[in-house]
Amino acid sequence: MVLHALRIILAALCMAAAGAIAAADSGLPLPRFVSLKAGEVNARAGPGFRYPVNWVFLRKDMPVEVLEEFGQWRRVRDIENAGGWVHQRLLSGRRGVIVAGGEHVLYRDPDTSARLAARAEAGVQGRLLSCSGAWCHVDLAGHRGWMPRAHLWGVYDGETVE
Repeated sequence: MVLHALRIILAALCMAAAGAIAAADSGLPLPRFVSLKAGEVNARAGPGFRYPVNWVFLRKDMPVEVLEEFGQWRRVRDIENAGGWVHQRLLSGRRGVIVAGGEHVLYRDPDTSARLAARAEAGVQGRLLSCSGAWCHVDLAGHRGWMPRAHLWGVYDGETVE
């Protein structure tokens, strides 16, 4: 009798897990970069409104990396590895970047011998317009130009963005 009850519980748990996995599959690759839709986004300890808020993101359009999915929830992290579970309606497919490391040059063309468009300090947030090869075309506070991919967080090595 106990063995039968354990089998039923185990079968129910397996079916619930399989349903959760299927429901979580958005069909989009993991990990991937997205951006925040709002200027205040709660990151929770788990995938649901019943979980406590662990972190609050305060920068609209900030890039975050989606690491995991569960239903309508996405586990995300920022450039400093802070994060948690965020509802998908607060995320956008629009791509953003953050200048990483020290101060870097934004060039008018994808070439280090090109004219300077601006200088950007670490932490400056902008929009990712495109990426190909070692260069990304970005908009940093209205200054458009090209920056080596290695100086940006929010785009993967070898990723092409059009």
